[in-house]
Amino acid sequence: MSNQDDSSDFSSSLLRRLLNEKSASGAAESPVSEPVSPADPEQVTLNSLPDSSPKSPVRPTVQDDSQPQDPLTPSLPNQHPAEVVSPREQMQRAEEALISLRQKMAKLAAEFSQGKLNPAQFDAIYSRYSEQRDIIERLLTRNPESQAWQSVVQSGHTSFLRQRFEARVLSYAIYNQQTYDLIMLTGTIQLDRVQIEAVMKRLVAIIRERGNPGPAHRKISDGRCVLFVPGDTTVAMVIYSLEPSAAQIRRVQDIHRDFERANKYTLSGGGFDAERLVYPHRALFEEKQH
Repeated sequence: MSNQDDSSDFSSSLLRRLLNEKSASGAAESPVSEPVSPADPEQVTLNSLPDSSPKSPVRPTVQDDSQPQDPLTPSLPNQHPAEVVSPREQMQRAEEALISLRQKMAKLAAEFSQGKLNPAQFDAIYSRYSEQRDIIERLLTRNPESQAWQSVVQSGHTSFLRQRFEARVLSYAIYNQQTYDLIMLTGTIQLDRVQIEAVMKRLVAIIRERGNPGPAHRKISDGRCVLFVPGDTTVAMVIYSLEPSAAQIRRVQDIHRDFERANKYTLSGGGFDAERLVYPHRALFEEKQH
């Protein structure tokens, strides 16, 4: 009887262990969470918020430099193919350039005859045109199909020569015809007093004998030039860096005539105060500063 009871107890104990193991295994595979009571609003709110924990940034893809890359080809902006010109058209363009140079030389001669240029300006610019013409003709004689002549006719040099050889006013003085006294001097360069008096005496003698002879100029040292412009009661003496053009001389005539016209009554009174006079020639020096 005892053997049977023992066997029954053992079987019952084994069955309980098997059931317990199966229950433990099932609980591990499908865990059941405890229900949240809706009476706890704080817990519901926290669980409903999105996950705000920091996340790792997405790393950029690193280019694989282990394999050789295609060579880079530079791109040149807006390059146009060189213009193809036939030999006949090339010769025609060269002839047109020579015609243009001859026209410029004729225009330059006309400008000098009109007094717009001084001799130094004319010589420098005319020599420039003549040199260009000579070079083009030689290049075309050696190789009619050559385009090297195009670099010879570049513009801009003549404007530089006009400015470079333009006569600049260095000093402007006004003298009394009767006393030879200096009334006003603008600038620092001046002739010797003895020379000035000698010229003034000769001018006054000519004026008394034949009337006003008009402007007279002559070269002095270092290529400079002195210009004398006699008026009715005074004489203007202007020193230039180079020989002035006819237009520059005419302008000094106009300026000195305006000086005597503006100061007519003051000058006729004899012992006048130079500070009370007006001097139109100052405009020449203001132009130099601009």
